[in-house]
Amino acid sequence: MVPDHYVWLAWSSAFLLPWAIVYAVFPAHRRAMWWASLFTAPFGLTEPLFVPEYWNPPSLFDLAQRTGFDIESLIFCFAIGGIGAVLYNVFTGKTTAMVSHDERCSLRHRYHRYALASPFLAFPLIYFLPWNPIYPGIVAMAVGTIATMLCRPDLATKSWVGGLLFLLYYVVFLTGLEWSAPGYIDRIWNLEALSGVTLLRMPLEELLFAVTFGMYWSGVYEHFTWARPAYPTSATAP
Repeated sequence: MVPDHYVWLAWSSAFLLPWAIVYAVFPAHRRAMWWASLFTAPFGLTEPLFVPEYWNPPSLFDLAQRTGFDIESLIFCFAIGGIGAVLYNVFTGKTTAMVSHDERCSLRHRYHRYALASPFLAFPLIYFLPWNPIYPGIVAMAVGTIATMLCRPDLATKSWVGGLLFLLYYVVFLTGLEWSAPGYIDRIWNLEALSGVTLLRMPLEELLFAVTFGMYWSGVYEHFTWARPAYPTSATAP
């Protein structure tokens, strides 16, 4: 059993293993993985918003308890960002191709920038409501997903399927967490401040985070870079 003080480091680092495997085995996805991981990693700096209101994990050098920040959150965000962006394509055998110039100029894309910015605008607007900070995070990613699908209907299937795939992926890691450190979730998550609903000992909020993250991040690379899912026979994005 891993001591509590090192569980967060071990768990976040474990997400790097599938990242490295996918990166090594699927070279066509490397650009998207790096882009998404580097884009996602800075969100680890938002950890003070969630400690201790949502959870309070013992961290390396006790950084989370002393400052709210920790190294593990940067590792975690880096790893899930890259996988979340390509999991659908890995599962379906697709890569990416560029959206045509005519499609970019369609009327639907006149709100393109607002759609891209929607989750980042929504979060601060709803963060100060009297609820746990995990909920505005979940809602903001759901808003981003809806905006993505309205702006880019070609990403709708990737969003839905990507969300479900990432949920299953994340459940495996949550199961491994509870197996390697029994009772860790009960000790570290602030369950009294949440809904109290659990599925297989997993907080509902953690599962909602996984599915909304997977839905939004599955299309984030294509949405930002004007790419679309395509089979390898299509011209791939540079």
